[in-house]
Amino acid sequence: MSGTGRQLPLSGRTALVSGGGSGLGRAIARALLADGARVVITGRDERTLKETAALLGPDVGHRVCDVSRPSDVEALAASLADEEISVLVNNAGIAGPVAPLTEISARDWDEVFDVNVRGVFLMCRAFLPAMTERGAGDVVNIASVSGKRPLLRRTPYCASKMAVIGLTTTLAGEVGPLGVTVNSLSPGPVAGPRMERNFRLESERTGSTYAEAEEAFVSRAALGRMVMEEEVGAAVSAMLRMRGLCGADIDLSAGMVAR
Repeated sequence: MSGTGRQLPLSGRTALVSGGGSGLGRAIARALLADGARVVITGRDERTLKETAALLGPDVGHRVCDVSRPSDVEALAASLADEEISVLVNNAGIAGPVAPLTEISARDWDEVFDVNVRGVFLMCRAFLPAMTERGAGDVVNIASVSGKRPLLRRTPYCASKMAVIGLTTTLAGEVGPLGVTVNSLSPGPVAGPRMERNFRLESERTGSTYAEAEEAFVSRAALGRMVMEEEVGAAVSAMLRMRGLCGADIDLSAGMVAR
């Protein structure tokens, strides 16, 4: 409850956020908490999970889980058997290599798909049955505008995010009639360590400066900037308030797609 006694949108609900220890996952967890949810964050690094849980407060639980591993996801589901997970945010993902397709190893390609796509599949498979049995629940999958327009030298990442969008729209058709909504959010480039890494690798590859690599990318956006982490968190919260939203993919790109 808020200080005015107003019911918060997610009061009484528990949300599970994968990749929740830092970056977008932390921002999403913070936004859901502000809307009244109890939040459980998962990730592969126990230290960052503990740091985020301590930072965000007592309404945040944490579990170590590699979403690409079926045994980890099964153990996660078992550990949360007494929790009514009614919101699932599949945020865990990796950027993968920055290189021409012909220079990408099969191992690197598979690693991107294992986390970015298989992880969404495994988490949905584990937590959807309880939602459909109750006849209520919400799933938000974090995709990317990079799944919908060319991003040179990032083929595994782009292909994996388009796969997430396809998974989302089809799954929405399967479980929507059972009372569960499934949607995806496609952020544009988000300011933070991941994009800094990409700009550094691109500058090394092309011989340009870091600033030139960043400007070449950001200039494609209508607003001439990257998206902020807190904007992604706010977007997830807004999507959960839109009760008629199902099978949708929402762009949050500062105009990247429009250009």
